[in-house]
Amino acid sequence: MTTKEQPNKVKAPAKPISCIIEAMFAILVSLLRTLRSAFRTHTDLALENLALRQQLAALHRCTPRVRLRRADRAFWIGLSQIWSHWSDAIVIVKPDTVVRWHLAGFRLFWRWKSRSRTPAKDDVSPEVKQLIGRMAEANVTWGAPRIHGEFQRRAA
Repeated sequence: MTTKEQPNKVKAPAKPISCIIEAMFAILVSLLRTLRSAFRTHTDLALENLALRQQLAALHRCTPRVRLRRADRAFWIGLSQIWSHWSDAIVIVKPDTVVRWHLAGFRLFWRWKSRSRTPAKDDVSPEVKQLIGRMAEANVTWGAPRIHGEFQRRAA
């Protein structure tokens, strides 16, 4: 035979181009993150480390679905107030969720702060209610502040 015979070699299946591009992209992202970390401050790195450790602690509470406790939510709300890059480090919930928790806490605080602090109507005896009614009828020009002042003056 004049032509060279090549032995039968088993060829590896060709990888699709999308797998190669995906791997190259992952390497590029990894390199960019490494470069970025070289220019970040120590405080940013420490806060990111703290955020990632907190997420790991939440994931280690092995349940089928991650359940965040009030302390976890308070942690993320507090971290969002002191660290501007907090949303880059969060993985287990969406940043919008943390903002929603913060707004819900804000609404709860102001609802508590603006609650009614006057005694309930049942706390006032019927005799006092009748006396207020008689004072209002006898002194038509008096308003509630004046009647209240008269009660305070008589009580003292």
